[in-house]
Parts: sequence; C-alpha cells; structure tokens
Amino acid sequence: MTGERADTMTDKTTENWEQRLRDNGFRITPQRQLVLQAVEDLRHGTPEEILAEVQHTASGVNLSTIYRTLEVLESVGLVTHAHIGHGAPTYHALDEHVHIHLVCDQCKSVESVPAAVADAFCSDLRDTYRFETDISHVSIHGRCSACAGTPPTVSDVED
Repeated sequence: MTGERADTMTDKTTENWEQRLRDNGFRITPQRQLVLQAVEDLRHGTPEEILAEVQHTASGVNLSTIYRTLEVLESVGLVTHAHIGHGAPTYHALDEHVHIHLVCDQCKSVESVPAAVADAFCSDLRDTYRFETDISHVSIHGRCSACAGTPPTVSDVED
C-alpha cells in the first residue's frame, strides 16, 4: 500500500498486523490493510462507514469485502465489535485499552471510557452470580453532557 494513509499506521501496528495474519495462515493484502487503517482512523465504525473510508483510496472495494475482511481481522484479534445501536455492529481496533461505550441517544455520539469504571459492578457479578463479564462489548445508552441540558426530541424517544 502506498500513499499518505499507509504512513499513518504505526510500525508496531503494521508488524503486529502482518505477523498475526501470517501466524493464522492468512495472506497480507492491500484490502486488509485499508480496512484496518479505516477502523483505526474512525475509532468506532460500522461496516458502511468503514466502506466509505476505504473507498477514498480504493473505489472498487465493496461491502461484502469489508464484512469478510472484518471477520478475518476479528478472528486474528486485531479488531473487535460492539453492538452500540440497533443497526450494524461497530468495529474498533483491539490495540486500544478495553473500554465501555457511552452512547448518546440524542446526538448519537459515542465516547469510550476505561473499563475500570465498571470494576465494582463486574466484581459484584462475579461474587454474587459467578458470572465472568466480557466488558468489551458493553455499551451504555443515555445522554452526553452536551445533550443532558436539552430535552429529547420525539425522534430520540422513538429510536
């Protein structure tokens, strides 16, 4: 891959990406690198948003390629997904720290907060119910600080 977009991926990420794919029997392809770069650039992106980002560089890539590539990248531990809304899953890079998604139901913003904020809750679940929590898939819906002072609109309530 050439150009400015390739240069934004860190050497550590590139080495990790290449090694993880090779170790799991997958080839290194420009499409895989473009999708991983788009996930990193977007921080949180649906397959459709990732497609739009990738098509800035490679207009011939289609949505089925994005889904197949995300599946491969997730299987080797480079990306993961969360169900932030009612639609498609949202993908983000696994090189980030484990976090919880705070989703504003009014403006649709997504904020990542450290998973440690839920340590007491997870501990209670473990102690009381013997349940081990995978906090990486947690999204909490509500209203962000910017929207908290304004009443929700009818469309916010219906979503």
